[in-house]
Amino acid sequence: MHLKRLKGIGVSLAVAAVGILSAASMASAHTGEFAKFNYCPSTTTGVFKCLYSVTNGGKVVLGKKTVPIVNPVTIQGGISAENEASFSSFYAATNGVTLSKTPQPVPGGLAGLVNCKEISVSWLRVSCEAVFENGITGVNATLELARPASEIVVSQTNLVGEEGLAFQLPVRVHLENPFLGSACYIGSSSSPIIWHLTTGTTSPPAGTAPIHGEAGEGAFKEEGRIFELTHTELVDNAWSAPGSTGCGGFLAELLLDPIINASVGVPSAAGKNVAQLSNVTTAIATATAVNNH
Repeated sequence: MHLKRLKGIGVSLAVAAVGILSAASMASAHTGEFAKFNYCPSTTTGVFKCLYSVTNGGKVVLGKKTVPIVNPVTIQGGISAENEASFSSFYAATNGVTLSKTPQPVPGGLAGLVNCKEISVSWLRVSCEAVFENGITGVNATLELARPASEIVVSQTNLVGEEGLAFQLPVRVHLENPFLGSACYIGSSSSPIIWHLTTGTTSPPAGTAPIHGEAGEGAFKEEGRIFELTHTELVDNAWSAPGSTGCGGFLAELLLDPIINASVGVPSAAGKNVAQLSNVTTAIATATAVNNH
C-alpha cells in the first residue's frame, strides 16, 4: 500500500484502524513486535497510542556545515488521541530516552568543523589559527531535546497524508569533543531549534526552494494491532538556528563561541538550514494493544 493514495477517508481509516482491543493488563515488558513499545507510558492517563520511530539516514545542514545521519536515531513515547486539528500531545518515554542521544560524526573532525581560513574577521581568524594548531581530533554532533517531551507535537493524519506538520521537535545540537568541553551547544532550552517536519512540501522563506518529503509505505502487522510506516522522509528547510554557547567551558567560550559561530555559519536565518530525515520507520499501536502484549 503506497501512502500517496491515502487521501480523505482513506487517511482517516489508516489512522483509526490501528487495533482497538479490550481492557488493558498491567504488563511491564512486552513481547514480539510489541517489545519496541517497552518504554511507552501506555498506562498513563491521556495516552491513547504508543509511537516508536527510527531515523536511519539523511542529513542536517546547519549554516555552512552538513552532518550526515549515519547512526540510527530513535523517538519513542506515548501520544494522545488527535484533536480537531489532527494533532496529538506527546508523553515522554518511561526510561527517560524520548529522543536517543545518538552521536553523528562530523566529517573531517575538528578541522572539518572549524576551518580557520573561512573566517573573514581577521582577529577571529588569527585567534582560530592559534587555538586549533594543536592537531585534529574527532567531533560528534548529537541531537538532543531542548525542551520537555510534552512540547513535541505529532499528527498521524499529516504523516500519512503528505501535507502539513507531521512532527514538531524542539532540539539542540551538542558538539562533542574534549577540546570543546562538555557544554558546547547550538540551541538551548531558552533558544531551541524548532523543526516543523513534514512528509509533504515545505514552505521556506522567499529565495529558498521548497523541498519534498515522502510518506513511504504502510502496512498493518499483528492482525491490525500495529500500523507501520517504512521508507518515510521527513523534511524541513524553514527553520532558523541560534549561535553556539558554552564551547570550551568557562572563559574559553568567550573566544571559542565566536570561532564556532564563524566557522559553522550560525546564527543562521530561516531557509539557510535543512533537516532531512530519511529511511524512517515508524510503528504505532494503541495503548490497549500494547498493554495486552
